Amino acid sequence: MLPVAPDGLRGIPRVVLFGPPGIGKTAAAAGALARRLGRPVLRLAPGPQDTGIPYTGLLELALALPTLPPAKELAAGLDGSGAAPTSPDGNALALRLRRLTATVLREAPPLTLVVDNTQWLDPASAAVLGWALRQAPELPVIVTERTWRPEAGGHWIGEDAHPVRVPPLTPRQVASLLSGRRPDPNAVTLLHARSGGNPALALALAEAVDRTAQDDPPLPPAARRLLGEWLETVPDEVRELLTLAALDDRPERELLARLVGPAADHLLAQAETAALIDPRHGDGPVRFTASAIGTELTTRLTDTARRLLHARLAEASYDPARRDRHATLAADTADPRAARQTAREAARAAGHARLRGEHPLAAELSLLAAQRTPQEEIGLLTERALTAVRDASHCGDLPRARAATRLILEHDTSPAQRVGALLTLLDASGQRLHSADELFAAALHETAGRPGLTAQVLLRQAIWANVNEGDPHRAAALAERSAGLARTADDTTTAALALTMQARIQRILGHPGAEATLERALSLPRTAPVTLNTTPEHLAARHALFDDRPEQARTTLLPLLIQAQRTGDTESTVDLLRSLAEAELRTGRCAKALDYAHRAQALSDSAGLALGPACYTSALVEGTALDTGTALAHARRGIDASRHEDNKVFLSRNLYALGHLLLAADRPKDALEPLEEVRALEARQQVRDPSVLRWHADLAEALLAVGRPGEADNLLTDAHHTATDLGRTSVLPALERARALLDAARGDHNTAARRLTDAAEHLRHLPLERGRTLLALSHTERRARRRASARTAAQKAADLFTAHGAHPWADAATHALHRLEPALNGDDRPRLTSAEERCARLAAAGASNRDIAAALTVSVKTVEATLTRVYRKLDVHSRVQLAHAITPTLE
Repeated sequence: MLPVAPDGLRGIPRVVLFGPPGIGKTAAAAGALARRLGRPVLRLAPGPQDTGIPYTGLLELALALPTLPPAKELAAGLDGSGAAPTSPDGNALALRLRRLTATVLREAPPLTLVVDNTQWLDPASAAVLGWALRQAPELPVIVTERTWRPEAGGHWIGEDAHPVRVPPLTPRQVASLLSGRRPDPNAVTLLHARSGGNPALALALAEAVDRTAQDDPPLPPAARRLLGEWLETVPDEVRELLTLAALDDRPERELLARLVGPAADHLLAQAETAALIDPRHGDGPVRFTASAIGTELTTRLTDTARRLLHARLAEASYDPARRDRHATLAADTADPRAARQTAREAARAAGHARLRGEHPLAAELSLLAAQRTPQEEIGLLTERALTAVRDASHCGDLPRARAATRLILEHDTSPAQRVGALLTLLDASGQRLHSADELFAAALHETAGRPGLTAQVLLRQAIWANVNEGDPHRAAALAERSAGLARTADDTTTAALALTMQARIQRILGHPGAEATLERALSLPRTAPVTLNTTPEHLAARHALFDDRPEQARTTLLPLLIQAQRTGDTESTVDLLRSLAEAELRTGRCAKALDYAHRAQALSDSAGLALGPACYTSALVEGTALDTGTALAHARRGIDASRHEDNKVFLSRNLYALGHLLLAADRPKDALEPLEEVRALEARQQVRDPSVLRWHADLAEALLAVGRPGEADNLLTDAHHTATDLGRTSVLPALERARALLDAARGDHNTAARRLTDAAEHLRHLPLERGRTLLALSHTERRARRRASARTAAQKAADLFTAHGAHPWADAATHALHRLEPALNGDDRPRLTSAEERCARLAAAGASNRDIAAALTVSVKTVEATLTRVYRKLDVHSRVQLAHAITPTLE
């Protein structure tokens, strides 16, 4: 699991593996490297008790080789010595020990010497071993230690020692490490953040997750022991500074310098060396490599010490909201007057943070305000707790949303307030909720005899029934009941949202009244703020995408995105970014689609939202515009997450993305399984409309490729009839493309070519779909031995894909051209596309990636991806090599 050292090490390695406790230096890295060398291992393992006893390490070496005569002599010499290493007699002893140790190392059988935890090796042994190793240059040596600065100079094992910082695990590696516990993807993400990828710490923290259902469980004893060892690698002054950083939500280096003076930079450098803080943030806020480090530091504090440090931070902070946060946390809650005052200040600071768009800080401050409000002021307490629930839901902070909801339910509040808190918690939880039935039952109990409140609960139940239960008929019935009750209560806002949900399900089921229901929803006034991804306007944009009207969808979505960002509605922002990515992709604006998809993925990951939706969009966009390998990883991550979250809607979508990508990568056998699972899932969910998820043509192509033309024929016939009956003409060109491939497989190339030509004409407003159809036409014409027509179609496809930045498809079209154009004069050098050629010439001339991006009016990421393909095609690894290779290749 760990890349411990470069594979290209030449000669006999002397390697220093360094990293914090638990990172796997000994258990994984040193063992893996020793196995690579293929020799028996002689392991020395000094402990903290050995540091002050001279020559303990040498004695361990001698005793590890009991049959070797020089080792026996070394042990005897150590037993008979009584002089201190620094005395005159000690010098003679040291010389004798150097000679004996060098003889032991030279005459030992072939082995690899591994010294663990060399920070505990006594200095006298280190000095002797260092000298002896210079006399045995052929001996491989691997040492591990907790902290070391390679740039500070040589190591005692040799000036040529190769330093290797043992890296932390990636999220995927953490998932593999914990696979026996079957954690869900959100738990993996949380454990990776808390452990920083430290494998021993991740295992210890996973024990707490297994044993408790708390949102933020206390650190288990094993984790605290490991963190204690880690923190002991730095002096007290560093720990004190890091404790101050842990108490601030955004510890700027300038703030820490005001607290401890000029020494702050030196202390932080020591923390970086010990891998306690992440050096990648440079001059930005201090970030712990593992969030559990900050938790351990603050857990050690007494209440009095914690309040005193918060008071210091309040005095040093220039930011008013953070100053109020620290003042609130520094206040003595036992004093009612002080608690009331700090609650008022926290509520005011939460409002300032909210206006600045700092919703995580707003959520913390509003919850603090509610918690510090005296219980006798029940109305104010409830108002502040409801605000905290809403703030927490905006940024996906489920633990604080739950804490604020408990405050409301534990007090004598009104049914409307309790239902409001429960509904906001349901909205904040999304698909990560494992007690939905209990919450729905509690909410319905509170709404008895109140149609307006009941309507709101039924609306959430309809969403749950569709997404998690995969029962659209029940979802439609619940939405219809919700709309009726909302109208009875004259709640036009809830009625509009319920009708929107009803229209969404009707479209899925192929109900003819879907558009009329949506029009009714659009016509109703809304008198209360709502999450924008649930509005009829957003659904209208989605329907426009289903019907291949991406420009209309884009026009609707952009104002909604601005509103969502302004209000800090994270989940709506992600959904709107995803929809915009799909719209831009349909119109062929790949760079914009990538930007929207990357923003959606980053925001979804940082807010801890359900992973399935953003992964689905990332997979489709990156697979079309950037890199198939990365796209496949997104799809698989989305599949795993959706299975764990029991999100049937996005399980289907991510499976479709996986099958689509594998088919595009010319792996139809691999594509068949996920696409057949999509068909089964869609049937169970009773999805009838083929425009919602367009898996039919891809599955038909995969069936055809594996020799099942009859099944492909039946599938295409059924899908075509359904699309025609529902008036979904947008799906017909893709079905015609698949039908043409079936015609060609049966030998009717003329009919196939005619179908593909007609389909391409109907797709002029969708350039990437048109390019894919032209590429299919090229393959068909080549099979019909009409090479000129095949070249023309492939060239048109390549031009379309290149012009719109669809790089994987451009590569496929270029490959098709290469197959049709034999090299002249025996020249089999790879050909570059026109975009690759322009990019390569500029790079070979010395232009930077940013200069190339400006010259070609593309993004820097597009330039990087293009040059990666050029390097791969030309088999070069640097711009110098590119400059030598580019002229003959292009000429």
